[in-house]
Amino acid sequence: MTVLRPVRAGNAFEETVERLLQAIKLGVVAPGEKLPPERELAVQLGISRVTLREAIRALQDAGFLDVRRGRYGGAFVTYVPPRPDSGALRKVVTDMGDDDLADALTFRMAVECGAAQVLASATLSEAQKSTLNERLTDLDAASPEDYRRLDTAFHLSIAELTGSPLLAAACADARLRVSDLLNAIPMLQVNIDHAAIQHHAIVAAILSGDPEAARRAVSEHLEGTAALLRGFLAR
Repeated sequence: MTVLRPVRAGNAFEETVERLLQAIKLGVVAPGEKLPPERELAVQLGISRVTLREAIRALQDAGFLDVRRGRYGGAFVTYVPPRPDSGALRKVVTDMGDDDLADALTFRMAVECGAAQVLASATLSEAQKSTLNERLTDLDAASPEDYRRLDTAFHLSIAELTGSPLLAAACADARLRVSDLLNAIPMLQVNIDHAAIQHHAIVAAILSGDPEAARRAVSEHLEGTAALLRGFLAR
């Protein structure tokens, strides 16, 4: 999990909370699932188990995790994204401010288009191709309740498969900045069907080794999402 990357020593507790919240809000660890084992997670984050326990305790107190003891215990995700609501969407935008919203959409466009170009320029292994196709298949079969989480997994997989931790982290950050906005947009079957066509176009361009087609496909897809967002805000 790219979002669970090492933290800096100066603010270990705060950055650990940030990393865990990213994984939770992006659905990298789905509601009801548990975080990786404590020993494994501490190594991933490059922190002591004491710091990790403090961060988990803080997130438990804040209602994001439920810590259970015993053989089948662990830190289970209790956070569930709010149901789509146009009023919630306007509140998120108001809290962000128009400039921050425009900046977040621009940032996402830049890093996700760049990731697709980089991946399309690479010589992919069979394992990489399989992973990309699996993420697409999972998304195609997603239920409405799971769609946003699997959509996030699909988009983040493109950056992760480039092999660049910095690019993957940037894409995760970009997605997190707009996650509340996306969660607030009602699920429309017509939009899901259209997005599916665009997702397949993105994968086809990457697998055919066409960086420019991959960039165009991602750009068209993200422009569609921005247009939908503007439409609901105008209501």
